[in-house]
Amino acid sequence: MKETLAQQGATYGYEDFIGSIDDFENSYSPDINPKTYFGFPLIPILNAEKALLSTDVKSVAYFSMEYGIAPSIYHSFGLSRPLDEKNQFFNHEVFSNYWLCDYIFKIQIDKTLDIPLYGGGLGVLAGDAIKSSADLGYSVAGIGILWNKGYFKQNFWYKHGQVPEEMTWNPRRYPGLIPLKTMVTVKTKEGELHLRVWKYYIYSWDQERVCPILLIDSNLPQNPEHFRKLSDQLYRSDHPWWKIFQRIILGIGGVKALESVGYSIDCYHLNEGHAALSILEKYISSEEKNHPGSVRKNFVYTCHTPVAAGHDRFPVGEVEKILLPEYGQAAHQFGKEFPHSDQINLTFMSLNTCPKVNAVAVKHGEIMRMQFPLFAQKIISITNGVHIHTWMSESFKKLLDQYESVFGDWRRSPENLSRIRDLRDDQHFRQNLFAAHQVNKRNLMTLLKPWGLEEDVFTLAWARRIAGYKRPALIFHNFQRVVDMAYQLGKVQLILAGKAHPNDNIGAAHIDEILEHIDAVNEHGKVIKVLILENYDTYFGKLLTNCVDVWLNNPLPPFEASGTSGMKAILNGVLQLSTLDGWVVEAEHDDIGWIFGYRHQGPDIGSEADLRLEEDSAALYQILESVIRLYYATNRQGTINAQSPWLDKMINCVARGGYFNAQRMMQEYFEKMWH
Repeated sequence: MKETLAQQGATYGYEDFIGSIDDFENSYSPDINPKTYFGFPLIPILNAEKALLSTDVKSVAYFSMEYGIAPSIYHSFGLSRPLDEKNQFFNHEVFSNYWLCDYIFKIQIDKTLDIPLYGGGLGVLAGDAIKSSADLGYSVAGIGILWNKGYFKQNFWYKHGQVPEEMTWNPRRYPGLIPLKTMVTVKTKEGELHLRVWKYYIYSWDQERVCPILLIDSNLPQNPEHFRKLSDQLYRSDHPWWKIFQRIILGIGGVKALESVGYSIDCYHLNEGHAALSILEKYISSEEKNHPGSVRKNFVYTCHTPVAAGHDRFPVGEVEKILLPEYGQAAHQFGKEFPHSDQINLTFMSLNTCPKVNAVAVKHGEIMRMQFPLFAQKIISITNGVHIHTWMSESFKKLLDQYESVFGDWRRSPENLSRIRDLRDDQHFRQNLFAAHQVNKRNLMTLLKPWGLEEDVFTLAWARRIAGYKRPALIFHNFQRVVDMAYQLGKVQLILAGKAHPNDNIGAAHIDEILEHIDAVNEHGKVIKVLILENYDTYFGKLLTNCVDVWLNNPLPPFEASGTSGMKAILNGVLQLSTLDGWVVEAEHDDIGWIFGYRHQGPDIGSEADLRLEEDSAALYQILESVIRLYYATNRQGTINAQSPWLDKMINCVARGGYFNAQRMMQEYFEKMWH
């Protein structure tokens, strides 16, 4: 078998590639030919497939429940025919303290719908990881699920908060996405589950290398209706049956898919515990079941959250109803927190079996060792990063290129961004830096023009997944303080965005609270404008992190494992107003903005329920007053004071962006986890 795979990798060519695609002639031949793949060069795909098929190349399978690939803002594939309406960017509504404008206008953007395979930061991080693996030329295959109905479409209704709506898109007509002839079958106590494998290729920034993502789909006519719906919606339900089966698709189905396409995998990387059942599949199918260590040595595990809800636990009885006996026995063997537990815990299954485990920031490593003391010795920290080529604005890319003698080939060596400190005393550069920021801000103001936002008004944003510990409504705790600042110090523009899980009642309550606060400041619209955008996604993520003046980040320490939105912001000189948690702990002394509020110390993690709203909102308002004063001392109605400390902070932000990048992150995974 090994020799056959090696030979297959050595001889793999165009005919092999198109021969693997289902319905190639009728559906995909106009966009794929011997030279191009949906407008991109085909050769990198053939090279990547050869490497993954070969036993001479060390290859990694990266499992993730979600992938935020962001083709609407980076490497958009071409299409020879008109884009299906279901795959077009839909109109977005705004809820603001200028309600008449909300009623009349919508945000309209002519873009491809972002391929809806993600729900939040975990997925975007996974997408950045695959992109940076391609940039670095690593032989990596992503494994995920083709979510036929994505996550959900978000609607805001006053007095109702967030109203989820089922979304639809057309995978068969999405640019760059191809169904394979490859089919796999997973046997369960409820019958056979049939799965199709799809592929989506992630190109490097220079289009010279690629990494494929295999996406698994249960929406097949040979499955009963309840099985077909399993790959409908990401995080569809809290019901154990749905969750177990979706993890079967990712873990067990993922391993079978890799084997069916012939990839020779040396390391299986679990991005969160969702894919932990892949361990059972490799163990059951191994000829060395009496020596489980030989199977487990090929697995590594990344944990992304200290929050209890982020760790999958299933009653033993529910697992035993679904898994075949040998899988159930292995789940008992590897997945219990303690011998007499009545739950299978996928986090413990990962910790018990994977010899290498990492947290996603230095502080998270400290917390994770508190949470899982039995495994403390093998937990290391690899701090997250973001994909610079996706998240840096065009105006900042052009600025860096103008100073090539300082930054060198920063696209290949993102760490070169730290050299911006050499330009700290260059007055011309300081002016250009703020001008590049204003170009970005003007783009945002143009998009939101109907709401009367202004380029030279202080603009603050809070945007991320909405969850209790992230405290999305913290700034509204005593919002009259902010209104008073707007009257006394200068106008304020506040933009928010984010989705709460449809079953998260606490998150939904936060959205309802925010809508009520926004409505309550209608009468102050001349000095303060507050907007919350529907359907926060990677397009709006880039827009906001590129364009606002200050990025607000106020999770309750120490429950934010890392956070990456602020990393995107600092790449574009956007200052941070943050509590001390996640990645920010590693930039505390770098003067990239302002830090406020509660600081976690000691061996007690604390409670997610103790949100410390009173004390931390007071600390936020105190610092926000200083922030607004400094902004208007820096930007006086379009006249910029290039000597202002604001510019020093912007320079420090970009410099630290040279460290918090996904290329550095993946190099650490390569060196510390995969080998």
